Amino acid sequence: MKNRLSVMLLLLISLNVFGQKKEEHNFFTWKNFVDGFGKEIVLAEDVFDRMAKDGLKENSLTKMDFTFVSDKEENLIELGKFIKTHYPYSVQEIKQNDKHWEINGETNVFPMTADNLMYWVLDMYKRGFEFEAVFEAYGGQIDSETSTFPIVDSTKADYYFEKGMNCYDQGDLSGSIFNWSLAIENNPKDPNAYYSRAIAKEELYAWKSALIDYDKAIEIAPKFADALINRGGLKYENGDYEGAIADYETVLRLERVGDRQQQQAYFNIGNTYLNLKDKNKACENWYKALNNGAEYANERIKEYCK
Repeated sequence: MKNRLSVMLLLLISLNVFGQKKEEHNFFTWKNFVDGFGKEIVLAEDVFDRMAKDGLKENSLTKMDFTFVSDKEENLIELGKFIKTHYPYSVQEIKQNDKHWEINGETNVFPMTADNLMYWVLDMYKRGFEFEAVFEAYGGQIDSETSTFPIVDSTKADYYFEKGMNCYDQGDLSGSIFNWSLAIENNPKDPNAYYSRAIAKEELYAWKSALIDYDKAIEIAPKFADALINRGGLKYENGDYEGAIADYETVLRLERVGDRQQQQAYFNIGNTYLNLKDKNKACENWYKALNNGAEYANERIKEYCK
């Protein structure tokens, strides 16, 4: 299987790397982030429904304006720099509003669907948290008479896939999802598009939807080792340890599996057995990972296999 995306290495050394920042935040805390996550999804659905009632056409290319708020100007200065560097968006000057500061901006056009709006909102919500800024408001201008739409044609599938790659490489997670969705619409049999979109969704904590995409990629290409490893990692993160082990063991049974995938599979099996309180099997698999070249397994062996 030719993978056109750098593999997300789910070595499962620790969980919630993103959440490690939570103690550093006072204005927009990790608890605020977690408590508001589901609310943002519901609000995005409501906003899309209102836009549809106002004449929005499905998949029409639409710009969104947005506002972030923080208690420190420097937070928004850094957020503004990040957005301008990683997204094709425009950002305005920061303004002070009572005790808070706010920054406004506007996106490029993207195909507006309920799913796309939700992923864009989650992307902005996550980016705001990373700079201790609240994603305060957003909206879009609708002109149903002049609506334009992305091209749907099987010959454009590779174009949208590569455009998604470029967005992902830039750090524009929602942009990558928009384009990989268009690649799938133009060629629903490409496992790489589902696999790639799953990775971006996973980074936005849309785990159920990411799992569906991994499932689809593996359905199309049952020997897709990287998809199996990543799906196993996602199952692990959500407490399905038996399901995770099954995916890793499937990788090890493949006739042609690369050294990297084999190392990852053994290492991740070891980590999973550790969570199942079976230290013997954990050590057994970490040693197999090490013997196959995974030097990073040494740390676990030194800690648990004395």
